[in-house]
Amino acid sequence: MTQPFLVLGATSGIGKLAMHEALRRGHSVRAFARGADKLDQATHLERWRGDALNTDDIGAALQGVGCVIYALGITERLSMLWEEETLFSRSTALLLEQMKHAGVHRLVAVTGFGAGRSRAAMSSIEKLGHGAILGRVYADKSRQEELITQSDLDWTIARPVILTNRPASGATRVLSDPATWRNGLISRADVAVYLIDAVEKGLNIREDVVLTR
Repeated sequence: MTQPFLVLGATSGIGKLAMHEALRRGHSVRAFARGADKLDQATHLERWRGDALNTDDIGAALQGVGCVIYALGITERLSMLWEEETLFSRSTALLLEQMKHAGVHRLVAVTGFGAGRSRAAMSSIEKLGHGAILGRVYADKSRQEELITQSDLDWTIARPVILTNRPASGATRVLSDPATWRNGLISRADVAVYLIDAVEKGLNIREDVVLTR
């Protein structure tokens, strides 16, 4: 792909690793985040400072890109237990609208195991613990997934299971059949590799998958 990858949430976690993976493979990357100017400069890297909830920022960042990798995250905090979360659904609604205006069709979005249809694959104990701690966050990720699946984009929803900081293993299992969905462990680096593969190889278009080892 000659057009840049737009990576939302490029300063930390999976987003930062996806940025590095795309650069390693020789792609140009537009790294979007509020703190993008703090990223180290690199060949083929365009640091793009912006707010994912600002229409003008997102609209400008989409100009001339070939795909979007959505890897926004939130800082874990105690107030997650009682505050409603809206970042994921609000930013996604804005992004989908602006992608349509910009003529960008490919979206690979990271949510998580327990969002959307994958919640049904959790055991009762998993649902109880997950809901108590991350219930409001994942309710918004579920709203986000619904917005994406209702769009006419070439989308992929990638739901990693429990994340680790181990190096990439090359042993990722991409579970597309809901009957096979299960919890487990996967490294952030393995997720990042899948995200770039999904764009390069056109994997799992208009599918919601679970990523595990």
